[in-house]
Amino acid sequence: MAKQVIAEGRFLRFVNDGGWEYVERCRVSGVIAIVAISRDQKIILVEQYRPPIQARTIETPAGLAGDIAGQEHEKLITAAERELDEETGYRGGEWQEMGTSASSAGLTTEMITFFSAINVERHGTGGGDESENIVVHEIPLTELRSWLATKAAAGLIVDHKIYAGLSMAGITF
Repeated sequence: MAKQVIAEGRFLRFVNDGGWEYVERCRVSGVIAIVAISRDQKIILVEQYRPPIQARTIETPAGLAGDIAGQEHEKLITAAERELDEETGYRGGEWQEMGTSASSAGLTTEMITFFSAINVERHGTGGGDESENIVVHEIPLTELRSWLATKAAAGLIVDHKIYAGLSMAGITF
């Protein structure tokens, strides 16, 4: 049985490939996630409502590369720097690409490239673009584990990319 497109939207394509149904990313050049640490050893996280799970989440800053008209071949590092500034108001620092991993290998073709940004500084308010309502959190690394537990106990969903990104960066908390 050949791969069959069942439905397609702006950035996602739902396919059946020999009986296996999954989602493909389309019209983007990549997906990025950022472990951002400020000069005073605080991790920069974002909180936002996610309609697919009907809940607010705590996440690393993240986003799509190549999703802006005229910038279809945007470099991943450029997208990471843009997304960090847009979502959190933080810029600068020492950037490093840490690796790429599947976000959910049985569900989607999406691959996430992780970056670390160490010694970032706040230059703006963040909050995302006009379609987003992002709350920025700056948490001392020494308090992160208890802070995340408190958020989870309050009903927020803690995204696994926080733990994956910190592990890739070699940061223990």
